[in-house]
Amino acid sequence: MSMSASVKWDGDVRFKGTTGSGFDVMIDGELKQGPRPMELILLGLGGCTSYDVVGTLKKTRQDVVDCVAEIDAERADAVPAVFTKIHVKFVVSGRGLSEKKVERAVNLTAEKYCSASIMLQNGGVEITHSFEIIEVDY
Repeated sequence: MSMSASVKWDGDVRFKGTTGSGFDVMIDGELKQGPRPMELILLGLGGCTSYDVVGTLKKTRQDVVDCVAEIDAERADAVPAVFTKIHVKFVVSGRGLSEKKVERAVNLTAEKYCSASIMLQNGGVEITHSFEIIEVDY
């Protein structure tokens, strides 16, 4: 399976990224007109892990109504300023959610399914996960 993307300089420290699937994103090195490149890595990690968590919970017939991945990261002080630690906290909302099934879904994305997470871990990034369940009544 292959993927592609292109990044075109758009002046100053701004770049236009285009995915192989046809989506554009502005990338900015100074937080003026788009996310910074390292922020996009965090968004990719959050999207990948959230996709797995929600999908796993749906497969186990959990009544999920929302899932937010809150991501905090630390970077090295020296150049290259790579990520050294990342923590992903999943705030999962639903009706009658099983704590055991949410924990299993989080563990599966961390250890088996999320390509982004596993790739970062193999590169030496310490990634931790936690979760909170919010019961909704409607």
